[in-house]
Amino acid sequence: MIRSPLMTVMVAAVRKAGRSLVRDFGEVENLQVSMKGPADFVSNADRKAERILQEELTKARPNFGFILEEGGDIDGADESHRWIIDPLDGTTNFLHGIPLFAVSVGLARDGVPVAGVIYNPITDEMYIAEKGAGAFLNDRRIRVAARRSLSESVISCGLPHMGRGDFARFGREYAAIAPRVSGLRRTGAAALDLAWVAAGRFDGFWERGLSPWDMAAGIVIVREAGGYVSDLDDGDKMLAKGDIIVGNEIIRRDLLAMLRKA
Repeated sequence: MIRSPLMTVMVAAVRKAGRSLVRDFGEVENLQVSMKGPADFVSNADRKAERILQEELTKARPNFGFILEEGGDIDGADESHRWIIDPLDGTTNFLHGIPLFAVSVGLARDGVPVAGVIYNPITDEMYIAEKGAGAFLNDRRIRVAARRSLSESVISCGLPHMGRGDFARFGREYAAIAPRVSGLRRTGAAALDLAWVAAGRFDGFWERGLSPWDMAAGIVIVREAGGYVSDLDDGDKMLAKGDIIVGNEIIRRDLLAMLRKA
């Protein structure tokens, strides 16, 4: 695989942030037994990883702006390009010592994601894609699964939780989808859900209430892996609306139709 200068920059930044998270993740188990708990520590780990990403990407592309989970929006001299960054997607997993979390960095050009990197530093799985160049997992080309029937498919989804989400709506959706698929799953990290669809591990994924940094990198990776991506109104406003549904052409279409009926 020939890696572009842009992708080389993104991968290097993400690996450096990943090393920081691995070091901090190693401390989480010890913090679990403290009275105060590890929440403040994890917040610091999150901010430290974001600072590393911002510094490394600014060195390479000083004119690009940022959309940061922790740091907010930062304008750049180049108004067309913005890095969209989630330094720790899967914070709750990280907090509980569950090794399912990722660093996610997307690049948007005029509001459209054109490059993305999703990295789980615990498993050392690096998902990368650049528009028109295909999607890769650790330098191996990946494609979405080719299954054509929901009954054979494993679907990932977001789950509402305390203080967030529409429990009644999800109950209706679960009742509509669960009996018709091989299984429903939830990783606790939307970026990994999208990456695993791109790699063919999941056949489809949907979730509401997401932020741009949860999706930007994954949108490019799924599309470059041959997948279809839309919002839950079958449009292209995922980043603005905060909802997303992905899969191959048939699975995404059929899953969307069932969700709409629910």
